[in-house]
Amino acid sequence: MNRKTLPGLTASLKEKLIQQGLERRLGQVTASAAQPSDIREDFYRFDRHPGYQQLRIIADGAARLGLGSPFFKVHEGVAGARTRIGGREYLNFSSYNYLGLSGHPAVQSAAKQAIDRYGTSVSASRPVSGERAVHRELESELARAYGVDDAVAFVSGHATNVTTIGYLFGPRDLIVHDEFVHNSSLQGIQLSGARRLSFPHNDWAALDALLKEHRREFERTLVLIEGIYGMDGDFPDLPRFVDLKRRHKCFLMIDEAHSFGVMGTGGFGIREHFSLPGDAVDIWMGTLSKTLAGCGGYIAGETALIEHLKFLAPGFLYSVGMPPPVAASALAALRLLAAEPSRVAALHERGAQFHALAREAGIDTGSSAGIAIIPAIVGSSTRAARISAELMRRGINVQPILYPAVPEKLARLRFFICCEHTEADIREAVGALASEIHS
Repeated sequence: MNRKTLPGLTASLKEKLIQQGLERRLGQVTASAAQPSDIREDFYRFDRHPGYQQLRIIADGAARLGLGSPFFKVHEGVAGARTRIGGREYLNFSSYNYLGLSGHPAVQSAAKQAIDRYGTSVSASRPVSGERAVHRELESELARAYGVDDAVAFVSGHATNVTTIGYLFGPRDLIVHDEFVHNSSLQGIQLSGARRLSFPHNDWAALDALLKEHRREFERTLVLIEGIYGMDGDFPDLPRFVDLKRRHKCFLMIDEAHSFGVMGTGGFGIREHFSLPGDAVDIWMGTLSKTLAGCGGYIAGETALIEHLKFLAPGFLYSVGMPPPVAASALAALRLLAAEPSRVAALHERGAQFHALAREAGIDTGSSAGIAIIPAIVGSSTRAARISAELMRRGINVQPILYPAVPEKLARLRFFICCEHTEADIREAVGALASEIHS
């Protein structure tokens, strides 16, 4: 039963009381899991697992506020600047399809031709018998885009970070990372067994201090940052980090999941934005699932790095090769990126427009650079979910980002901009958002 009202209380007070109740219940779940016992039910029943119990508590709290789940919405076609959900068309700000290349006729044609030539799977790991020409074509063009020797493509973007970091570094090494790096990087660090230290977001001076204090205690040291940060839409001062890695004799790795195809006049990422050579960074990582309209990830760099990973990294060696239609679609998208820089220019224009209008309307966009990812920070998970639901009713699809993905006080709606959004689309979205935030 959906209990939407608590008699005699204002709406804001109801929300606050429910939020406090949820926090108490979540704390009780965590505490109960820590109590000693012989063999408790939560040790052999999934429905008693603390994580699942937390999910149920959150779902119950949302129901009491009259909120449905904002997750797992079923899209009925290509999700770009617009999408169709439940038979209704929505203005869409919840897609990584920044350049509108997913659904592009040339990309779809390349995937179909690859199926006709190679089938839907290579049916083996690439070192064994899964190698196909389209794999090497994609990797060669990725390497060319970065100005480095070579690249290697993985079947999962998340696994790319996990296996690369987890394999290359070990217990005698140090990994120093920005506090906001992606979960995949943290999982890779954990797998490696290396000492982990974090520094405040984009604070190169704090990194310098950490390296001065700790670098000589370890063998290899990796500095790990991102191109554009997926939750905040900002980016680091890369030349500063390059200088630090050289002075302290470290490896530098950049996760370009959200910056390749987005930053720079041609869309070739943070390297192009700062006019740096490819060898300024030791490990370039990116994904194929965003601007490149496919799925998977890649590492680009010098020959020694790529050969090493191809022959010994578990996530590549023991995984089936990338499906041919996925590799072909990413390759076609990469070629379109080079051939049609106007898509990148349009993305920059729409992002800057959204960012400027949002700030004029008094919307907290945090540290976003206004390129492709612009958060609207609203202050609590329940408020973010409620505003998302109201915008959905108004025909605008944007996902809330809730605790624990971000701190509770920084819960937000995250707007992904597409080059195919129009000026009118942007004005409509920002106007509706401002109306809901300030109501």
